[in-house]
Amino acid sequence: MILATHAGYEVDDDQDRLDLDVIIGFLLTTYWSKHRSRETVERAVRRSFGVGLYEPGGAQAGFARVVGDGTTFAWLADVFVLPEHRGQGLARVLVKAVLEHPDHAGVERWMLATLDAHEVYAPLGFGPIESLDRYMVRQTPPRPTQQS
Repeated sequence: MILATHAGYEVDDDQDRLDLDVIIGFLLTTYWSKHRSRETVERAVRRSFGVGLYEPGGAQAGFARVVGDGTTFAWLADVFVLPEHRGQGLARVLVKAVLEHPDHAGVERWMLATLDAHEVYAPLGFGPIESLDRYMVRQTPPRPTQQS
């Protein structure tokens, strides 16, 4: 379903429309996923709720995924707009469409982590965690990647 349009671009939740080669290829270059294997990134994308951003010609131009229960908690992850499409406000359009998606209406707590895109998320209501001492994390070392 088309969730939003902006300057000829479309935000769509059709999972069959996602171009996994573009998505995975880009994610493997990011600071947050470059240590992961292609198989790990693909599993994460397939097991999440993905939303694509498409240029006027229909090619994949961006992506975001949601992990959560659709009611009490959602983690916004892997948000990106390909470099050649940046500077048009598309990331904010993409994230806003994800937040307003009917499957996520009423989610009580949205979380994300970002190193450098605070200006995208702050106008959409995201801010620092106030009671950081309540939150905990368990990290395991990444699985070794298989060499071809």
